[in-house]
Amino acid sequence: QVRVVESGGGLVQPGGSMTLSCAASGFGLDYRSIGWFRQAPGKEREGISCIDSSSGNTDYALSVTGRFTASVHIANNSAYLQMSNLEPEDTAVYYCAASRPRLGGRCVRDSDDMIYWGEGTQVTVSS
Repeated sequence: QVRVVESGGGLVQPGGSMTLSCAASGFGLDYRSIGWFRQAPGKEREGISCIDSSSGNTDYALSVTGRFTASVHIANNSAYLQMSNLEPEDTAVYYCAASRPRLGGRCVRDSDDMIYWGEGTQVTVSS
């Protein structure tokens, strides 16, 4: 059974840090793009980060560049999103998703490229 489970969300103060985890089962994360998406209340879902598990290539939305870092640990079949210097505007439900198997190269963070999705984890940045 294919599953993607995010964890690590919660409440954090502005300026704080948090690491989200994404555990996959029923399929391997190798040879895929792993994307991180978020959806804030009243806003559309946006792709904020991706990492290609073969090449290690990463890409970030401008809103998180320099503050968020994506990584993947194939042996654990897990991916991670390290978030620092968090702002109230980062408050959202965060989702992890995986693409179809693809040749190594540039990662993708478009929803249409993802086939497996987690149910999301809430991140709230507030004092």
